[in-house]
Amino acid sequence: MKFTCAELPDIVIIEPAVYRDERGWFMETFNQRKFEDGLSGLGLPVPGLFVQDNQSLSEKSVLRGLHYQLEPFAQGKLVSVCRGAAFDVAVDIRAGSPTFGRWFGMELNEANKTMLWIPAGFAHGFLSLEDNTIFSYKTTQFYNRESERSICWNDPDIGIQWPMENGCTLNDKDQLAPLLKKADIS
Repeated sequence: MKFTCAELPDIVIIEPAVYRDERGWFMETFNQRKFEDGLSGLGLPVPGLFVQDNQSLSEKSVLRGLHYQLEPFAQGKLVSVCRGAAFDVAVDIRAGSPTFGRWFGMELNEANKTMLWIPAGFAHGFLSLEDNTIFSYKTTQFYNRESERSICWNDPDIGIQWPMENGCTLNDKDQLAPLLKKADIS
């Protein structure tokens, strides 16, 4: 596995080793020791163990996010796409951070098999770029409805450049999410 720091501090791009032959391919999707060594090698803290795995299926142009949970349930997420493609985004919402309100985004897809490590303190979202996109993520905390929060996906102060063709499909919660300057991030 290759670990690289993204332009936004503490976000890590992880490229797994993929072994191909006449039968197809094989890759290790997660290895706790390699994950810890990869983060430590970049001088980043190692989170607690992952406690929950999630998957979602989205049609093209579905946008999910920007989601996060408050402490003590803030989640670090290791995200990937198993099928299809998604534009994945993390927004720094750490109060006092020099990069507060900045975002990082990149395409994750079944061909590049790239993963992103998004630590607690970041809002997360993605736009499905293909029908039947399966998005997978491991979390460092259990889901807690009372601590769940959202930020407006198109907040002009954040300025995410979503690669949209003809708009997007959102659920009611994401349509009503507040701007970052009015969001509960404490």
